[in-house]
Formats: sequence, C-alpha cells, structure tokens
Amino acid sequence: MTQISNQTKITRVMNAVAAGTTVQTSSAVDMAGFDGVRFIVSLGASVATAVAAVKASDCDTSGGTYADIAGSLGTAFTPTTDDNKVWVLDIYRPTKRFVKCIVNRATANTTIDGIVAEQYAARLEPKTDDATTVLGRKQLVSPIDGTA
Repeated sequence: MTQISNQTKITRVMNAVAAGTTVQTSSAVDMAGFDGVRFIVSLGASVATAVAAVKASDCDTSGGTYADIAGSLGTAFTPTTDDNKVWVLDIYRPTKRFVKCIVNRATANTTIDGIVAEQYAARLEPKTDDATTVLGRKQLVSPIDGTA
C-alpha cells in the first residue's frame, strides 16, 4: 500500500480574504493526471446576518469561461456558529480539465482564511506539491517513539 501523499498534489489556491460580502474565486487546478480534487475552505469569523456557501466551476481551458458544476453548491454556512471551521468540497472525475472553488458571500461580512486544493488519485506517482504555495511535506512509515 502506498501513502496517500504519493498520490496527492497539494496547492494553496486562495490566500486569506478579509471580511466582506463579495464572491471569491480560487485559482484553477489542472486535473490532467488526476481523478479528483478536494477543496478545503477555511473560514474565519462571520457577522450574524452573513450568508455564505461554497460551489465549484469548471472549464475545458484555463482561461476560458467557467460554468457551475451541477450539484456542487454546498449548504450555506450558519453565521457565528460556523466561525473558524472548514468546508470540504470533493469533485471526483470532473468532466472538464480545469476546476475552481467559489465562495459566495452576501448580506454581511464573512472572512475566508484560505483554500487548499488536494488533487488525488494520481495516475503517475509520486506527485510533487505546488512549489510556489506549499512550504514542505514530511512522510513517515511505521514511526517509533523518540525525538521528533
């Protein structure tokens, strides 16, 4: 069995975004060589009347017109009680090559701490992370107790 890290490429596709009500769209991930992508959206604080939800869009080319992926719209966050939590959106075998994650924010301020994309089920291993957005990675096999 191989470690999941050998089959996964990690990319930070959105940096932190200050509290606001505008729609925020991540960078696109190129799905060539992967079967799936999991977007992990880290949320910060929200105002009690905020309305926010996550969805995905795709396109055949990186610079083309993106369309919503049917069924990808997630349940809206509950303001204040969902502060500092994550929302996970997993797209398996998208029908188009490039995929983005979108956070719809409306009514009142919602903070986004960032979005990470984990592309998985790589057709060739091992995969390397996006060097411009990932600082490092460490993999251990059958580790024993001792000095870290």
